Amino acid sequence: MSGSAEETRAPLPTARELLARHGLSPKKSLGQNFLVDTRVQERIVAAAALSAEDVVVEIGAGLGALTTRLLGRAGNLIAIERDARLAEILRVELGAAPNLRIVEGDALEFDLTAAARAAGRPLVVVGNLPYVVTSPVIFATLAAAAGGRAVDRAIFMVQKEFAQRMLSPPGGRAYGRLSVMVQQAALAEILFHVGAGAFLPPPAVTSTVVRLRPREQPLGEVSDGNLFALVVREAFGTRRKMLRRALEPAFGSGRALAALAAAGIDPTRRAEELSVADFARLAKALAHA
Repeated sequence: MSGSAEETRAPLPTARELLARHGLSPKKSLGQNFLVDTRVQERIVAAAALSAEDVVVEIGAGLGALTTRLLGRAGNLIAIERDARLAEILRVELGAAPNLRIVEGDALEFDLTAAARAAGRPLVVVGNLPYVVTSPVIFATLAAAAGGRAVDRAIFMVQKEFAQRMLSPPGGRAYGRLSVMVQQAALAEILFHVGAGAFLPPPAVTSTVVRLRPREQPLGEVSDGNLFALVVREAFGTRRKMLRRALEPAFGSGRALAALAAAGIDPTRRAEELSVADFARLAKALAHA
């Protein structure tokens, strides 16, 4: 059914044609850089490895370039677009598609868990993410993933530097809160890089397509995920400080020192020196300190 829909649907006009037709231009305030390279669009959709049973949530559908391709591969597609102008274009150009639901609003307010429950299966999430919302969207996606029960996999286009931070090992300058939180919750891999010329208008940075697969169990064993997140946030909040100093405002000096000792971590170490497993041990120790 999805294959025939793809064959009969007329090709979507180009981004330039759509913008001109509706008298619009990209909004800098929303970080809008439309992906216009058809080869990159196809590689992103191929990386999602979709079947006719999959339910896809597209974050930031924009002018519908990826949306059109996803419609032909997925069983159902929920396209989220914050910009009311672009949401109207999607309704005009693609609203007749029977397997498409257009949601006009903020992706951070969309309930992935409820959508997965309604679908009766884990979701596939796809998105070309503006830099200003990349971290919140990824954290929200991983929080909703629940070990793969709400989100099976996610394909995101992000800034190259951001992708490198997600996969950075301990000890490097790029290693930080994002690295720990992503690696704790998901298997992350870089698929390919995308040059500025693939976008309209061209951004000042190189982009990278990454795939996230939520882990069935967190990488580091923790009993309280919220406490783990707090420990990581506080540790990296003042990353130049020794851990005993960085943790003191949130946990108190005595409790922080006791937990560091119980976890076997030198209190003079700094956050970027700790592995994900170290943070998990520290969070468990703080829970009992």
